Amino acid sequence: MTLKHFSLGLLIIFGAFSAWVVTQVGYIGIFEYHLHSPAGWQVIADLVIACVLLLCWIVPDAKSKGRNVWPFVGLTLFLGSIGPLAYLATQKD
Repeated sequence: MTLKHFSLGLLIIFGAFSAWVVTQVGYIGIFEYHLHSPAGWQVIADLVIACVLLLCWIVPDAKSKGRNVWPFVGLTLFLGSIGPLAYLATQKD
């Protein structure tokens, strides 16, 4: 199994799970849940750090391959790890 196929499978599963969560609590509700304790703040900070690190890799990699990076930056900023998963799942072989 290639990284592309693994990423695509994970994107489908995690995307469906994320869509279900949004139907349950709403987009803002995902963040509100974490704002009530320092442990939640840590989870949000960790997600932000991980996504910034991934963007530090995605942006130059996409530019070197002639890919439009902006859809993946937008997905990462608004949907977290769905952006990097989409980037990996849509790579050319």
